[in-house]
Amino acid sequence: MLKTIRPAAVALFFAVSVSLDSSVAVAQIPTANEPSVADSTRADSARTSKVQSLDTVRVAARAKATRYSGGYSRTSTKIPALARDVPQSLTTVTATLVKDQAMKSMAEVVRYMPGVTMGQGEGNRDQPTIRGNSTTADFFVDGVRDDAQYFRDLYNLERVEALKGSNAMVFGRGGGGGILNRVTKEAEWDNRQVISAEAASFGGHRVTADVNRGLSSQFAGRLNSVYESSRSFRNGVSLERSGINPTATFASRSRATQLVAGYEHFSDRRTADRGVPSFQGLPLETSPSAFFGNPEQSRARVAVNAGTLTFSHDAGRVQVRSTMRLADYDKFYQNVFPGAVDAAGKNVSLTAYNHAIGRRNSFNQTDIIWSAGSGLITHQFLSGMEFGREKTTNYRATGFFGTATSFSVPVSRPVFNDIVTFRQSASDADNSSLVRTSSVYAQNQISISQYVRLLAGVRYEDFSVRYTDNRSTAKRSRADRVFSPRAGLIIKPNELTSVYASVSRSFLPGSGDQFTTLTAITQALKPERFTNLEAGAKWDVMDRLSLTAAAYRLDRTNTRATDPNNPANVIQTGAQRSKGFELGAAGSITSAWDIAAGYARQEAKIVRATAASPAGASVPLVPSTTLSLWNKYSLTSQFGAGLGIVRQAKVFSAVDNKVTLPAFTRFDASVYAPLGFGLRTQLNVENLFNVRYFPTSNGNNNISPGSPRAAKLSITATF
Repeated sequence: MLKTIRPAAVALFFAVSVSLDSSVAVAQIPTANEPSVADSTRADSARTSKVQSLDTVRVAARAKATRYSGGYSRTSTKIPALARDVPQSLTTVTATLVKDQAMKSMAEVVRYMPGVTMGQGEGNRDQPTIRGNSTTADFFVDGVRDDAQYFRDLYNLERVEALKGSNAMVFGRGGGGGILNRVTKEAEWDNRQVISAEAASFGGHRVTADVNRGLSSQFAGRLNSVYESSRSFRNGVSLERSGINPTATFASRSRATQLVAGYEHFSDRRTADRGVPSFQGLPLETSPSAFFGNPEQSRARVAVNAGTLTFSHDAGRVQVRSTMRLADYDKFYQNVFPGAVDAAGKNVSLTAYNHAIGRRNSFNQTDIIWSAGSGLITHQFLSGMEFGREKTTNYRATGFFGTATSFSVPVSRPVFNDIVTFRQSASDADNSSLVRTSSVYAQNQISISQYVRLLAGVRYEDFSVRYTDNRSTAKRSRADRVFSPRAGLIIKPNELTSVYASVSRSFLPGSGDQFTTLTAITQALKPERFTNLEAGAKWDVMDRLSLTAAAYRLDRTNTRATDPNNPANVIQTGAQRSKGFELGAAGSITSAWDIAAGYARQEAKIVRATAASPAGASVPLVPSTTLSLWNKYSLTSQFGAGLGIVRQAKVFSAVDNKVTLPAFTRFDASVYAPLGFGLRTQLNVENLFNVRYFPTSNGNNNISPGSPRAAKLSITATF
C-alpha cells in the first residue's frame, strides 16, 4: 500500500533505541492530575468465619511519565490508558515541550504531530489538516467539543493530544481525519507559583502566571492567566490577547469523589493576515513583510467565555464521571486581501468582506466504567451518553471599493489606504442554525491474559440541524441517525511493547463543520463517511522513551459530485483516499537528553471526482513527507541547550494543484540558564539560519510567509 520508506525515516525510529534495554518496567504512583487505573479487593469472609472483613484497598499503577511523553490519557478510549494500550495513533505534546520551545499556538504544536499540518485559516482561526482532511471543528477541551473558529492559546494546558483516524465512537460526528484535544490544568494539592515574562523580536511582549494552592485537605484552587501584546515581521500586523482561567477542586477525605469547577475568559484581537498571492505557480517574489490589502481594515476578534463542571467518583470496580460545559463564542473578522496577480505580474486584485459569528454551546457527557472478570479474562466496560445543543448566527457583508467589489493595486505598492465600505450583497449570509445531538455509546475492552487485548465499541447518534435563512425566511431541517463503530486488537509480547490493528468509522452531516448553510441540495444528502484502517506498533523503551509506528488507509466517501449525465444535479459519488506511514519518538534517551520527534510519509488523493476537483488531484496542504526533531540536553539541573529541525516537502496550496509551496528545512535553537533566587532565563531562536519559506496557505492567493530569524527571551520565577 505504501511507497518505500526513506532510510532517514527508519533511522529516526530505530537509532534512538539501539543502546537501550527494555527488560525492566517500573510501576509508579500517579501524580495528582493524572488519571489512575483503580482496582479493589475484599477479604473473602466465606473462607473462614475467623477472618476479619477488610475495608476496600485501592491500588493504583502507572507508567513513568517523562518531560516529553505523557502518562495515562482518557482521550482515546474514555478509560484511563497508556498510549501503548490504545489501538490507534496518539501523539502528545506536553506542557514541558511547549515551555522549552516557547510555543504559543496550535500551529506550533502540530509541527511535532506527524500527519497533521496547520492551514492559514484566513488569518482568523486554527484550521488543521489531519491525515488529508481539513477541519475547523475537530477541537476538544478535556474531551468536550470546542468547535468554534478561533486561534487557541496554550497558557493553561497540561498537554495537547492528537488522536488520528476516524473517532466518532468517542467524540461524535466529525473527527474524520482525527481530533485535537487540549487537556487543561486543574487545581491540585501542592503549593507553587510560576510567573514568566517574555520579550521577542519585532516587538513581542507576553506575561503568564500559574498560581496553585492546596487550601485544605479537601479543597484546592488554581489560577492561570496570560496577557500578550505583540507585533510581527509582517507590516501592520499585531495581536493582543488575554486569558484568565480559575479552577477549584473539591474532594472527599479519600479523594475517591471529586468535583472540579473551572471558568475561562479568553480574548484575542489581531490583524487578519492572509499573506501574499501567487504568480506563475509559486508564491509571488516579494518581501516577506509586504502586506497585500489594508491591515488597518483587516481585523479579527473573539471573546470566549466557558464554564466547566466535572464530577467523578471512583468506587473501585465502578467509576463514574460526568462533565457539563457551557461556552459562548463571540467572533467578528474583516479582511481586505489579495486575489490573483495579472498575467504580466504587475497588478493584484483585492477583495474584501466581513463576517460576524455567534455561537452558544452546551454539552453534557456522562460515563460509567466498571471492571469484571477474573483469571485470564477481564473486562473493562464503558457506557455513556452525551447531549449537546449549539446555536449559531452568521452575518456576512461584502466590501465595496466605491461601487465595485474588487480593486486592482500595483504589486510594488500592495497596500490599499482608502476606505472600504461594507454592506450585504445578494449572496451574503444572514442566517442561524440550531443543532441538537443525543448519543449513547458502549465499549468493552477485554484482556485475554497479559498478551492479548480486544477493544470494541459503538456510538448511536441522533443529530439534527434546523436552519433559518433570515433573508428569504426559508427554513430547512435535516436529521441523521448514525451508528459509529470501532474495533481494535492489541498483541503485547511484553509489558512495554504492543502491536495493534484497528478499524473505525466517522460521519459528517451535509451541513458541514460549522452549520453555516443548509441548501435544498445539501438538505437531501446523506452524511459523508470516513473509514480508517490502521496497523502499528508501540514500544516504551525502559519505560522512559516512547517509540511509535503506524500505517493507515483512510477513505472518505459520500462526497458531493456533479452528475456527469446532468450537470444541474448533485450526486454523492465523490471519494478521497489518504494513506501513509508515521513514526514518532518522545521521552528521555538519558537522564540529561530529552527528545521529541516525528516523521510522516503520506499521500491524499481524490480517487473519484468531486464537485471541487477531478479524480487524481492531490489534496492541498498534505506534504509527501514531514520531519520534526527536537533535542534538549541538560548540562546540569539548571543549564541546558536545545536544537531542532523542521522539514516539510512541497505541497499544493489548493485542490486545483496549480500553485506549489516549495519544500523547506528550518532549524531552531535554545539556551537555558539559572539566574539565582528562583529565577531562570531562556532564549529561543526560531529559523536559526534565516531560511525563506512558506509553511501554509488558504488557497492559491493567500500564502503565509514563514518568519525570518526571530528570538524570544524569557525570565521565569518559581516560588
